[in-house]
Amino acid sequence: MLRILLPLLLFLSIASASVTQAVAGLLLGDDVATCRERQGDAQVRLNACERLIASGRAAPKDLALALAVRGDGLAQKRDYDKAIAAYSSAIAADPENVRIIDARGVAYERKGEDDLAMADYQLALQKRPNFALAYNNRGTLFLRKGALQSALDDFNAALKYAPTQYLAHANRGRVRALNKEFDAALADFAEAIRIDGNATLAFTLRCVAYIDMRRFDDAIGDCNTVIDKVQNGQLAMARRAEAYMGKGNLDAALKDLTAVLALNPNNVRAHMDRGKLFERRGDLAQARADYRSAAFALTKFDGLDVAMARKEAQERLAALSAQGTSQKTSQGTSYGLGPVNSARRIALVIGNGAYRNVQPLDNPPRDAKLIAAALRDVGFQAVTISNDLTRDKFFEALGAFASEAEKADWAVVYYAGHGFEVGGINYLVPVDARLAVDKDAETEAVALEQVLAAVGGARSLRLVLLDACRNNPFAPTMRRTIALKLVDKGFSNIEPSAGFMVVYAAKHGETALDGDGADSPFALALAHDLKEPRVEVRKLFDIVRDDVWNATKHAQQPFTYGSPPGREDFYFAAGK
Repeated sequence: MLRILLPLLLFLSIASASVTQAVAGLLLGDDVATCRERQGDAQVRLNACERLIASGRAAPKDLALALAVRGDGLAQKRDYDKAIAAYSSAIAADPENVRIIDARGVAYERKGEDDLAMADYQLALQKRPNFALAYNNRGTLFLRKGALQSALDDFNAALKYAPTQYLAHANRGRVRALNKEFDAALADFAEAIRIDGNATLAFTLRCVAYIDMRRFDDAIGDCNTVIDKVQNGQLAMARRAEAYMGKGNLDAALKDLTAVLALNPNNVRAHMDRGKLFERRGDLAQARADYRSAAFALTKFDGLDVAMARKEAQERLAALSAQGTSQKTSQGTSYGLGPVNSARRIALVIGNGAYRNVQPLDNPPRDAKLIAAALRDVGFQAVTISNDLTRDKFFEALGAFASEAEKADWAVVYYAGHGFEVGGINYLVPVDARLAVDKDAETEAVALEQVLAAVGGARSLRLVLLDACRNNPFAPTMRRTIALKLVDKGFSNIEPSAGFMVVYAAKHGETALDGDGADSPFALALAHDLKEPRVEVRKLFDIVRDDVWNATKHAQQPFTYGSPPGREDFYFAAGK
């Protein structure tokens, strides 16, 4: 009997294994088919691709595709480091897949690593010289850098190999308009609109071209088309404002720009355009304030329109600042050195604690009071405390301070409250912020660049102190559409412009402590150390760092970014 059962059991075991393998093969085949399907549901496709990767049995080309889909999803969420890693693994699996190489180039560009992006575009074109998409993407990189002829050559090449590529027509039209070849530009925009009349880019770019041609009514018509298609279309509204300015209707232009900035007070294009409007009206102080709000950048990558607006704002700000050179102080002056010192030093001190939609913070108002008192003790002529600011009040306070900073030698902003990085941008959080979705930060919070703009008019020391590196209380309920590598805690690394100094209470990516007492360790150390006589500001913050490091038993380390002007010494407290 046993002789009969053993072969039978062996047969059943083999048969069962075969069935299992067959079922697994069918399931794997389904995932391969779904992963390859570009027109299906994006999440369903991504899930199938992830299962394919996890199976460990995908063919190299299928594995490469699955990894590329993973990379695409990460790139859409702005998690470029992980996207690049996924694309690199995909390229290792299928080195000849030029679409993946090109996609990695776009991720590098979005991360601000232009040289690596260019290398990938070049590699894709080396492998496939007729690859239109890589020509278009390389062209946009050239365009963002201002290399118009190189950009035009690439867009021409893209259209040679793909005559119906919408983006290449729109982008070539943009270059031709910048070169004042308006007839050719309009032909490109018309062709792009013929290819896809529902897309808005060509209408927006044609609006800009019409402005340059001084065909302002046509420009307004195209921008209106975009605004009708895209509710609260900020770019089109800002461009329409430019058309209104061209017609001399400054009131209508200001209405548009005010509407844009009400939606998004951090909008670079709107600040730049409003700066031009105020400059035209002769309100140079307000013009400079708006140009500063547009001029400063802490990220390595700006989208093309933002990059162009920021560059124009920087140029206008430099031109207006040159008109006020008589107000500059002489080099080598040491500030904060006793009663004979004539330097004007001002500060804005903010403590946001009474948050309405998350757990309130107890320390920030007390920290603000402590720092304000310390600054007054060392002779600051004007110290303004503004606690528990809503979004609108926050921007109002920064605007008022920016006006005073233009008349000051030192401008210092201290902020305690919630603050964190979202999609590569650092934000300070007003008390009325809701942040149900991560991208709401753009419209509900205050970009750190706007704080730099507020101190930017000072003649000598421009200093921002941020005791805001706490855990993000919105994270547990915040819906994520952007990959937020550091959203749960702290700020991201920054590189401020020359002449600015930004001090974090905790190093980028880390959190600050509230401490065991009434005030935070950073506020306590800062209030104590800045009263020490004849400690130069660079040395001062080294001492603050060491004191916080010791007080927190190596749990918190403040960090300083940027530096004040190198030829000057700055002292909070005079010598004795």
